[in-house]
Amino acid sequence: MTSPLRVTADALAAEAASLQYKLGAGLRTLPDVGDVHYGVTPRQEVWRDGKVVLYRFIGETEPTASVPLLITYALVNRPYMVDLQEDRSLVKGLLAQGQDVYLIDWGYPDRSDRFLLLDDYVNRFIDGAIDYLRQASGHAAINVLGICQGGALSLCHAALHPHKLRNLITMVTPVDFHTPDNMLSNWARLVDVDLLVDTLGNVPADLMNLSYLMLKPFRLNVQKYVGLLDILDDSRAVQDFLRMEKWIFDSPDQVGEAFRQFIRQFYQGNGFIEGGIVLDGQAVDLAKVSMPVLNIYAEQDHLVPPDASRALRGLVGTDDYSEVGFRGGHIGIYVSSRAQREVPTAIASWLAER
Repeated sequence: MTSPLRVTADALAAEAASLQYKLGAGLRTLPDVGDVHYGVTPRQEVWRDGKVVLYRFIGETEPTASVPLLITYALVNRPYMVDLQEDRSLVKGLLAQGQDVYLIDWGYPDRSDRFLLLDDYVNRFIDGAIDYLRQASGHAAINVLGICQGGALSLCHAALHPHKLRNLITMVTPVDFHTPDNMLSNWARLVDVDLLVDTLGNVPADLMNLSYLMLKPFRLNVQKYVGLLDILDDSRAVQDFLRMEKWIFDSPDQVGEAFRQFIRQFYQGNGFIEGGIVLDGQAVDLAKVSMPVLNIYAEQDHLVPPDASRALRGLVGTDDYSEVGFRGGHIGIYVSSRAQREVPTAIASWLAER
């Protein structure tokens, strides 16, 4: 006998047996998993300013590219997503392509950092790291890869200090913060950011995480944990799942004043499009971005919709502008198997031509 939903008694029994097997396998698998680790590529600290550290990654062979490539990640998450594990590492892929790869680690801000401004992140930390690499490498200008919010900050730096960048790559970087399909931006525009920061000081990481999870509440709060049942008998798959969970919830608090500025000038003011981004009294004008630019976006990105990123075309002053879309979402663009094959090669090929 078949129900109106076409579910048979035999199918239900098989599903129940499968679930029982998976749960039993989980009881055997989970105790052996232990703590998961991230960051597979050896690295060394080469420069520091307070909590902010610049690391150089050490590949299996010496880099063939003489110009350093600096990765600037977002402030809202930990940057080890670009070197998450052996088979999910953008860094490893870039090293294999001969790049000399560096990364800024923003650390974990505390109350002593509450009054840092966006100017500190752009004109002190990013600029300081770039000046170190310019001096250490002997090159007047270096290459920068800015990811997500780090891409927005890198665009600001490129507009203010164009002579220090040889090439700029932006990846899943928001430029137009007012596209209709940008749910996060629609929320942020309604936030009384002054009340929020004046009340809390630094913005707690848990509050930020909750905001991101509620963009896809069923998928990110229910479905993925239901899906965990299907892999409980696969120790490696469980480790991969837990490693991603660890990254999601290992988020730093957001520096109050810098957060206030970013929400006002970017999310609410849409400053790249409308103007109004000012750092230390200097207006940020993307028309002054004169170096070659490669803009990479994810075609299924729910945090930075493609149109939000593609808006960069026509705003920068360079005539050498390239744009590439990759299948995947905001995180998948640098951890999926497709991304491992395609993204590092695309970046290295583009740089080699310049």
